[in-house]
Amino acid sequence: MRIDAHQHFWRYDPARDHWITDQMSVLKRDYLPEHFPAAGMDATIAIQTVQNEQETHFLVDLTRFKAHLAAVVGWVDLRGSDVRQRLEYFSQFEKLRGFRHIAQSEPDDRFLIRSDFLRGVSNLESFDFTYDILIYPSQLPAAAELIARFPKQRFVIDHLAKPFIKTGETEPWATWMRKIGRFENAFCKLSGLVTEADWAKWTPADFKPYLDVVFEAFGTDRLMFGSDWPVCLLAASYQQVKQLIEDYAASDQEKIFGLNAALFYGIRP
Repeated sequence: MRIDAHQHFWRYDPARDHWITDQMSVLKRDYLPEHFPAAGMDATIAIQTVQNEQETHFLVDLTRFKAHLAAVVGWVDLRGSDVRQRLEYFSQFEKLRGFRHIAQSEPDDRFLIRSDFLRGVSNLESFDFTYDILIYPSQLPAAAELIARFPKQRFVIDHLAKPFIKTGETEPWATWMRKIGRFENAFCKLSGLVTEADWAKWTPADFKPYLDVVFEAFGTDRLMFGSDWPVCLLAASYQQVKQLIEDYAASDQEKIFGLNAALFYGIRP
């Protein structure tokens, strides 16, 4: 089963989706399962973009009618005093496999290890929920500390932690990714690459230094392909994004394009 481990669905709302600027006009429309370009993929995992439970319900509802939508990563307030009750409530939905917070937008680079957030994360394991880490490179030290605190919790770094591909910088991003790769409970998504590069002039060679690092750090057993569709459309087609990883990873494609995501999110064929 070939799985796209990271993409999004939404009904466009200009007030809610204010992060979509005029420069991103291609995203100012609805993107729903019927618009998804299968491109040889058998299943997909829908990831949250809005920090409210309403969107989580919207994504879960989509899974009832779309068999290829294999899992959802939603949002819940992990800092809330009622977090355990909310996780217990959400555990009834079989295809809701984990949660994400848009930590990259938090002004505090140490947000991930705030006491209230740690308390919320500490409850995920008992419900078998995963956690997607969406951050910038400056937040990698906090991410490493978070992962170290919960060795039995499954974590995945989204978008390689958004390295500065456009400028060609690799450090200190590379050092921290290698440190995180030593934790066996940490995975990494091969996603979001093209939107961190020059949208109009990128070449496949731009991504090699970053892919080299994560393949060395995580190995092919803890990497998974994600298209980041439709956000990827800002810089590339779905097929171009998929081809980048297929060309780089000539071997172990069965793991990177499916098995690892199925293992991480607990997806049954």
